[in-house]
Amino acid sequence: MKWFKPGWLALAVVAAAFAYLCFTVLAPWQLGKNTKTSRENDQIAASLSADPVPLTSVLPHQDSFAPDEQWHRVTATGRYLADKQILARLRIVDGEPAFEVLTPFAVQDGPIVLVDRGYVRPEQGTQMPPIEPAPTGEVTITARLRDSETAPPDKAPIIENGSPQVYAIDTRQLAELFDVPLAGSYLQLTGNQPGGLGEIGLPHLDAGPFLSYGIQWIAFGILAPVGLGYFVYTEVKARRREREEAEAQDGTQPKTVEQKLADRYGRRR
Repeated sequence: MKWFKPGWLALAVVAAAFAYLCFTVLAPWQLGKNTKTSRENDQIAASLSADPVPLTSVLPHQDSFAPDEQWHRVTATGRYLADKQILARLRIVDGEPAFEVLTPFAVQDGPIVLVDRGYVRPEQGTQMPPIEPAPTGEVTITARLRDSETAPPDKAPIIENGSPQVYAIDTRQLAELFDVPLAGSYLQLTGNQPGGLGEIGLPHLDAGPFLSYGIQWIAFGILAPVGLGYFVYTEVKARRREREEAEAQDGTQPKTVEQKLADRYGRRR
């Protein structure tokens, strides 16, 4: 019963809880990020050698989205809804702050799709610079398909310097703000396109440290109960040694198993 002291019980609970978190939360979180990054790298690599395809072949109608085709180049003919424009704020492009300019694009015989026309740099800290408006006539654009982001729930859209601004390129949120239906995926213009601004380059093909982090959390989850077992083992040894030293100091010899049984249950006659 001596092992059921509050200190040992607390240590056992902490070790079990830590191991549980490692296996069910922390390791899956990092391994999931590794899976997502690896998938995105594969899509980028495939898009470099693939020819552009018509947008309507991957987004045939208004409710379409194409997560399996992210980064693939597409072409579309239509017109910008030039009177509707929103900025994505607090973006980082090539390591520096930027605004990304978002405008709906009505595809001929296809859906209305959000177009990220590119970036502009803030002036004097956070001031929005003049932005060249989108062309008003019919144009043909080439762009890369992108998955919609998710707007942070604690950051509502704002109006700053007379321009509406959002914190994420979330097609559902932007459809409400523009008051027009938008396809689930959006387009990111490639270079030298009608309505294009600063071109946003492709991400570096780097898997990152997520796989090694995930393996580390699994190792930590294994080490927690192993470490607890080691502490128990060393405590048992320390207590046994202390008992033997105390018995030696009293001038008595440690009792054998037979002697202990005889003392407890009585000798047979």
